[in-house]
Amino acid sequence: MKAIILAILGIIIAPVLGGLIAGLDRRLTAWFQSRQGPPILQPFYDVAKLFGKEKMVVNQWQVLCAWVYMIAAAVSVGLFFAQSDLLLIFFVQAIGAVFLVMGALAAKSPYSQVGAQRELIQILAYEPILILVFVGIFLTTGSFKLEAVWALDSPMLAKLPLLYIALGYALTIKLRKSPFDFSTSHHGHQELVKGVLTEFSGPYLGLVELAHWYETILVLGLCAIFWSTNVVWMAVLLVATYFLEVLVDNTMARMTWRWMLKRVWLIGMGMSVVNLIWLYAG
Repeated sequence: MKAIILAILGIIIAPVLGGLIAGLDRRLTAWFQSRQGPPILQPFYDVAKLFGKEKMVVNQWQVLCAWVYMIAAAVSVGLFFAQSDLLLIFFVQAIGAVFLVMGALAAKSPYSQVGAQRELIQILAYEPILILVFVGIFLTTGSFKLEAVWALDSPMLAKLPLLYIALGYALTIKLRKSPFDFSTSHHGHQELVKGVLTEFSGPYLGLVELAHWYETILVLGLCAIFWSTNVVWMAVLLVATYFLEVLVDNTMARMTWRWMLKRVWLIGMGMSVVNLIWLYAG
């Protein structure tokens, strides 16, 4: 019963927090670019406007994909708040990510097709890192259950520093921030055509945006469990991590998918494997 209540609370609270983070992200980005920027609540106004627009779709398959993407993102966050199994959370969020790609592939637009292919490459880049992070958590706690993490006496960051840096790579890719924002971008000056989101419009684009807010909370939640023993230091870790993400997003140009795969697989997965060997040997 407690797990169900926590899951429902998570599903309700997460989009609110995700929208606020999106608003703060815009203000911080505007500050980096020496302009005032929109109100912090602007993402909520934008999504509300999308849900008020006329429903225009390429085909009904695209509608199904948008809904599955949003529901999978919400369920994965609900499972996280209910302290469920990390592998189950990974499986559910992966289903949503695949359906977003399938929704983009359902349209014949070349922009949508190219965006879908790039999104698929991004998934192939960050999913192995997430698996290695979960393996590291298992070696530290002896379980894939999140409740085992909260029972620790010392922060996991002390034992998994390289895996946390690797998780930062996955965070940048998952949030589609530079230099890994080649499937779509939230910067208007970088992307007039929205890649994988080109053919989503109106309420269905609103669903995709809601799913993105859920994903933001899920990824930041994964970062938070690295310092689960102290709420203050957990908050400091999250603020520092997200500030660094926005800083990198505003100071780096978009790279190619080949550059991304080379850096993520060689450096990100390399650091992950070294950290796992250190854990196993210790």
